Amino acid sequence: MDLEANMTKIDYDLHRYPFCLVWTPIPLITWLLPFVGHMGIATSQGIIRDFAGPYFVSEDEMGFAWPTRYLQLDISKVGGGSTTWDDAVQKASTEYSKRMHNLFWDNCHSHCGMALSLMRYGGSTWWSMVRLAAWMFLFGKYVGFSGFVKTWLPFVIIVTSGILIWKLV
Repeated sequence: MDLEANMTKIDYDLHRYPFCLVWTPIPLITWLLPFVGHMGIATSQGIIRDFAGPYFVSEDEMGFAWPTRYLQLDISKVGGGSTTWDDAVQKASTEYSKRMHNLFWDNCHSHCGMALSLMRYGGSTWWSMVRLAAWMFLFGKYVGFSGFVKTWLPFVIIVTSGILIWKLV
């Protein structure tokens, strides 16, 4: 078996997402605004790190639930490979474990952006939360059909209910 292919193999059952950004809905908020959610970044071994709250970066357990979407990144776009990737994820996690969480800035997306900027992913040091949110929304893959349902069903129910109520009034 090819070692590189095995290193980047995603395992949904064990929640291993090597070299990935991962995303999960935030109850109530995502139900109303389906492009808003919680983001984490995984190490080369697929272990998820996410800025889950004030002064806390979780490891191997996301703040709101396991991912419903992911975006596997190209390790060849990181000079220094997996060592540089893991060092950047660790440095960003250490820094964010000292920070207050804010929904509108300096949040889980910012943590991921710092990691990507530190590793100079794609030669860039400008990985903002807006850029990452758009990237995930447009190009993220679903963790199977259940990931799609968990992401969109509450929004569809709310919109459908609103339309039905509006039509009845």
